[in-house]
Amino acid sequence: MSVPSASEQPAGETENQIKSPDPRPDAPPDYSTHFVVGPPGPAVPPPAGYPGGLPMGYYSPQQPSTFPLYQPTGGTHPIQYQPGKYPVPYQSAPITWMPGSIPMPNCPPGLECLAQLDNIHVLQHFCPLEMMTHFETNNRYDIKNNSDQMVYIVTEDTDDFTRNAYRTLRPFVLRVTDCTGREIMTMQRPFRCTCCCFCCPSARQELEVQCPPGVTIGFVAEHWNLCRAVYSIQNEKKENVMRVRGPCSTYGCGSDSVFEVKSLDGVSSIGSVIRRWNGMLSAMADADHFDIHFPLDLDVKMKAMVFGACFLIDFMYFERSPPQRSSR
Repeated sequence: MSVPSASEQPAGETENQIKSPDPRPDAPPDYSTHFVVGPPGPAVPPPAGYPGGLPMGYYSPQQPSTFPLYQPTGGTHPIQYQPGKYPVPYQSAPITWMPGSIPMPNCPPGLECLAQLDNIHVLQHFCPLEMMTHFETNNRYDIKNNSDQMVYIVTEDTDDFTRNAYRTLRPFVLRVTDCTGREIMTMQRPFRCTCCCFCCPSARQELEVQCPPGVTIGFVAEHWNLCRAVYSIQNEKKENVMRVRGPCSTYGCGSDSVFEVKSLDGVSSIGSVIRRWNGMLSAMADADHFDIHFPLDLDVKMKAMVFGACFLIDFMYFERSPPQRSSR
C-alpha cells in the first residue's frame, strides 16, 4: 500500500499535521500556513577572522534566516576589536638612520656620513615645558638628510643654573652622537662678557669644534660689524679659511634668513646656512629649522665647521628665551 507524498495529500490534512491546537481556553487562534519544508541549503564557510565558527551573538550574513547557536564563553577565539573604535596603544615611530659607511682616509671617525652629503637639515625639538614654566631646558636637535634619514643627534649639556642665569649668552657644550650612541663631535662655546665695547676682541663670540672629542679641528669666530652678522671659519691653528655673512636683519618675520658661506675674498660662494620660517612657531616658540648647503667635494672638516657655525648662529640670533616674570 503506497503512502501519498506531501504534494499528493489534501490541503486540509497538511494543515492538520502542522497545526497543533492549544488546550488553553484563552489561547490565540491558530494561523494557517502553507510552509513546505524544502531541501537543506549549501554550507556556508565561516567568515575570515573567526576560524572554527562564528562568535557568540552573531549570525552569518549569507543565511539571514538562521539563528546563532550557543557557544561556550571559554573558547579559544582571540578577542578582536573593530578598527577605529577602540584606542590603539601609543607606539613611537621608528627612527630610520642613514646607512653607515666604511672608514675613509683623511676623515675623522664618525664623519663618514657627512662626507657623502651636500646638504643637511637641522631640526630643533620643541619643548612645551619652556613656554608653560619659563624654565630653560637643554636644546636637542635632529640632523637629517634629504631622505628624512637620521644622520646625527645633537644634545646640549649645560647645567640648570647656567642655562637659566645666562640664557642666550650662556656657555654651552653640544655633543653630537651617531646611530650607535657614540659621541663623534663636541662643540664648546666659552662665556664672553658683552658689557664692554662690541669691538673689543674679548666680547666676540667663539665656538670650538672637536672631532673626535678632544681633538680640535677648527673655530668659528665672530667679527664685529655694524649692520650684519659676520663670522670667520678657522682651522685648528686659528687661520681664516672661509667667511659667513648674514643678512642685515636676522629677525625678519615671514621670511627665511640666509647666511652665505663665502671665500675669504668674498667672490666665490661656497655654501649657505638658511634658517627656515615656520610660521607662528618660529615667532613664538624655540623650535628652529636650518638647512645647511655645501659642495659635495668640500673637505669633510670644513663641512663640520659650517655645521658648527649653524649652532652659534642659532644661539646668538634665534634662541627664544622664556619671558621672565616680573616681581613686584
